[in-house]
Amino acid sequence: MPEIKTVLVTGSNGQLGQSLKKIASQYPQYEISFATRSDIDLSDCIAQFFQGKQFDLIINCAAYTAVDKAESEAELADQINHLAVQQLAEIAKQQHAKLIHISTDYVFNGQQCRPYIEMDDVEPQGIYGLTKLKGEQAVSKIMADNALIIRTSWVYSEFGNNFVKTMLRLASDRDSLSVIFDQVGTPTYATDLAKTIMTIIQNEAFQQEFSSDIVHYSNEGVCSWYDFAKTIFELSGIECDVSPIETKDYPTPATRPHYSLLNKAKIKQDFDVVIPYWKDSLQQCLKALQEEVK
Repeated sequence: MPEIKTVLVTGSNGQLGQSLKKIASQYPQYEISFATRSDIDLSDCIAQFFQGKQFDLIINCAAYTAVDKAESEAELADQINHLAVQQLAEIAKQQHAKLIHISTDYVFNGQQCRPYIEMDDVEPQGIYGLTKLKGEQAVSKIMADNALIIRTSWVYSEFGNNFVKTMLRLASDRDSLSVIFDQVGTPTYATDLAKTIMTIIQNEAFQQEFSSDIVHYSNEGVCSWYDFAKTIFELSGIECDVSPIETKDYPTPATRPHYSLLNKAKIKQDFDVVIPYWKDSLQQCLKALQEEVK
């Protein structure tokens, strides 16, 4: 297998794409190209973008992530999360390139009571999860070798729209908020996931030919959305009264998993990955957001 030198990151305006861009200069051994939606439109035929271009590795960070909207835009969600991923896998195979594809905890039904391992049964509860699962299945079917699917959960960062930024915005003009306490998981700081991806691609096991696989990644620890919100305000020094509410008190078009804990033993063992605790990473993100304001 040729050494990885040229890397393409799709969805580079998303949270993970921008986080990869933020740390890219620390890895001068790779020539990393960042493709936005205007460069490579996953809602259309994508083969044209690759004409005359050759990559050793494709990192697919692009996705349709509007969980509730997906319920009424099923066709578009399927095109981006499934059919375009299928095309990417076919292109990667043709180019003898490796593929890292980012997926989600939403492929599970969220009704378990122990952290999900990679081999647990999948049973998505909505269109978003279903289309992401079909994307995973397409990758596995097309690429028996050299593809790695990384499932993650509760992604936030200093970029784009996410729970952390929403809480900070709401607290700026409200004294109190109600936040769901009966959905449990672990936040994932996109910068940590970006660093993990770069650790993986430097790992000797990834450099060789390998059988396509699935791994799980989120930060360490566990919390509810209520705990997450409380901690955001505590670490930011913001006075905001947070009340816990049940999922049934905040109905949404899409069903959310009640339990999203991912077991990370496999990624740690296979790629020698060290995973930070979620509160430590949240503190880093809040610091980065404060520095932006200055």
